[in-house]
Amino acid sequence: MPSIKKIQVTFDCAEPERVARFWCEVLGYVLPPLPDESDEFSTWEDYRNSLPPEEQGVWCACVDPAGEGPRLYFQRVPEGKAAKNRVHVDVRVAYELAGEERLAALEAECARLVRLGGAHVETLYDGNDACIVMQDVEGNEFCLT
Repeated sequence: MPSIKKIQVTFDCAEPERVARFWCEVLGYVLPPLPDESDEFSTWEDYRNSLPPEEQGVWCACVDPAGEGPRLYFQRVPEGKAAKNRVHVDVRVAYELAGEERLAALEAECARLVRLGGAHVETLYDGNDACIVMQDVEGNEFCLT
């Protein structure tokens, strides 16, 4: 059996495009190219507006422009978030640093993401290692490490 080379991480959410755009900013991702069958449209907004109302805004995706990271897929679901995530994303911004230098790098990234609509939940720091727990624009937990 061949090994799996690519994965997609799927988020359930209320506003797929809003959450996708947040994660594009967090990771330096972009919206993917328009589907092949949409060659008469120049933007995702034009394409989505051409769909039947019940299909508009039900999903959005973002991709690593270098093609290395996983595709992120955001799908609208009717129910709200009810509990802590069982799986979460770790955004590794300072993994090669330690101590105060690591903490400062994480705090700087946390401040940037808060300005984008994320929320700081908790900073964990033991004098050497650090991690900042955050939430995205819909309350999904993730960590800066």
